[in-house]
Amino acid sequence: MHFRDRSEAGRALAGALTHLADRPVTVLGLPRGGVPVAAIVAETLHAPLDVLVVRKIGTPSQPELAMGAVGEDGITIRNDDVIRTARVSPTEFSRAEVMARIELERRSRRYRRTCPRLSLAGTTAVVIDDGVATGSTAQAACQVARAAGADAVVLAVPVAPQGWHLRMGDAADEYIAVSEPTDFHAVGQYYDDFSQISDVEVERVLIARHPAGLPAD
Repeated sequence: MHFRDRSEAGRALAGALTHLADRPVTVLGLPRGGVPVAAIVAETLHAPLDVLVVRKIGTPSQPELAMGAVGEDGITIRNDDVIRTARVSPTEFSRAEVMARIELERRSRRYRRTCPRLSLAGTTAVVIDDGVATGSTAQAACQVARAAGADAVVLAVPVAPQGWHLRMGDAADEYIAVSEPTDFHAVGQYYDDFSQISDVEVERVLIARHPAGLPAD
């Protein structure tokens, strides 16, 4: 299944999440690509929208290949299979982790200046990205949501490889993907328009949908 863009993917994903409409839900988009998808889901479910800031740790030779991820609250996830296959040393991993956390803190400061972090206590946290590949980033996001006091965590994406939930363990209580193709190689191959989302676009969506969204100075 292909999507024209993230808006179409959001509408398709929202249709798969209607069973959550009777629960207290907080929708959490992963910056940057997951935010426009999450915004449509939040609108459909009449739920508050927030971001959950995480950052992929890429391998030194292939920065797009995730060997782990960092999240708010000091969460770090390691993908030992990727680390071993890519022959990444402990020193190399540590260096990449530090760089990822610097970028995470930069994004967190930027987004939180207009949209303070929402409390997840007593709600079902619906963590949304525009797709899942290795799952490291999404796994870190789910752990952050659980640590923040969510009653339950749902991880929902428009597209993911078959069997993706098996590698995620108990990171979430429920896993939902609109499409699980057998020939999965990368998230972007299932979008006609997979252009990058800017920080400005993320802020614009948050200001429009976040319960405490305020114009940036």
